[in-house]
Amino acid sequence: MLSALFFTFLCSGCATVRNPVPFDMVERAQIKGMSEVRYISGQGHTLLQESMLQSVRQESRGDFPVGPDGNKVYPVLCISGGGSNGAYGAGFLKGWSKEGSRPAFKIVTGVSTGAIIAPFAFLGKEYDAVLEEYYTTTRTKDVIVGKGIFSILFGDSLVSTKPLENSIERIFDRKVIDMVAAEHRRGRRLFVGSVNIDSQKLVIWDMGAIACRGDAKLFHKVILASASIPTMFPPVLFRVIAEGNEYDEMHVDGGTITQVFGIYGLLEHMQSAAKVSGLDPAKVKAKLYIIRNGYASSRYEQVKDRLSFIAVRSIDTILNAQGVGDTYRIYVNAKKRGSDFNLAFIPPDFAPRPKEMFDPVDMRRLFDCGYRDAAKGYRWYKEPPTQVVSDEPAAAQGAQ
Repeated sequence: MLSALFFTFLCSGCATVRNPVPFDMVERAQIKGMSEVRYISGQGHTLLQESMLQSVRQESRGDFPVGPDGNKVYPVLCISGGGSNGAYGAGFLKGWSKEGSRPAFKIVTGVSTGAIIAPFAFLGKEYDAVLEEYYTTTRTKDVIVGKGIFSILFGDSLVSTKPLENSIERIFDRKVIDMVAAEHRRGRRLFVGSVNIDSQKLVIWDMGAIACRGDAKLFHKVILASASIPTMFPPVLFRVIAEGNEYDEMHVDGGTITQVFGIYGLLEHMQSAAKVSGLDPAKVKAKLYIIRNGYASSRYEQVKDRLSFIAVRSIDTILNAQGVGDTYRIYVNAKKRGSDFNLAFIPPDFAPRPKEMFDPVDMRRLFDCGYRDAAKGYRWYKEPPTQVVSDEPAAAQGAQ
């Protein structure tokens, strides 16, 4: 009896006391005083539509000029999740800068590790060195720290992400946030995705709008939430207001729902609003670029018959399949709207050899691989490949 009471005491003492948003208020919940900084997947996006129309009005004449065919083409970059595989995307961006054809993007979106890359990709090649340092020197201890057995059993995650929080605060300093705000005012847009695990909805955060508010804490918190792998990393709680009352939302990694997201779902039913503003939607096209921090199809690997190895391999398989599916979804939407589709991904013959979750030596190899791919002039895939796979076992493949 005493042991049972002691167990109950431990559980109640370690659990987080929450005040989640009631079901019937979920769609009305917002960050206090900041109704413009986020959009919920599957809901109407009146404020987002207004923001996108405003972004056109904010452009300078020479930013995105109308082409000879009368169309205005906006470069859009979508960066996927992938954990330490983000080293590929970071290297690719630097190589793309070296090659010389990297555009200034009208819109950049990012999920998970892509949420860390996206603000720097948004700001341009001047921040390539920051990405290189982060993705070639970060070790596991710089991202997570272990927890005690009782914290694991009665807490909300297997590890603590305090080191990652500190890293996010360091690299996204006030200067970076102010520059994101300045680009937002020039008509460019930066979006990051996290998942409200209560409602199972993708939440799209307008990072430029947050930057314009000067809220560094919220800026950091959103990026942390987007990269918080559920159960392994602790979730991130956001305080929100609904019908005058304060509640909380629990958010986890954006990759829980999608490994990469485009803009079409955000702009659904925008045609009429555009016409009211004097814009012809048929004359606006996107040149869509996707950097997939992962492989485009399956890879062979001999898995040890142990729970931990099977679990890791299974999760990796699920995420890879999800990423391929998300890419196809974006491709179909792009083709329906006459937009140009371009895809890059880790080559199938790159054999990872990490000795820890975030291995700076292996991440340097992957960064250099991405750099070489882009610097020599990448042959973008114009559609998702149906079969890009190496038949050799991972251990037998040559190093890149």
